[in-house]
Amino acid sequence: MEQQAMEQIMRLGPLAAGIGAGLAVIGAGLGIGKLASSALEGIARQPEAAGDIRSTMLIAAALIEGVAFFAEVIALMTMGQ
Repeated sequence: MEQQAMEQIMRLGPLAAGIGAGLAVIGAGLGIGKLASSALEGIARQPEAAGDIRSTMLIAAALIEGVAFFAEVIALMTMGQ
């Protein structure tokens, strides 16, 4: 009985990995959307600071994407265990 329950739990690994990767992508999308919205608003308010705002936005977007990619890799790595 216990062995059968463990096998059923192990079959749910791909589902859990897919949900985890999906949540990481959703979080990254929301974060980058909020980041771009705020950057565009800042540029609209201070056009002379557009270069600084743009470069800071790109660095922050890269960091958000890096964290999302890391979360997806961890989700897929745990799928096999």
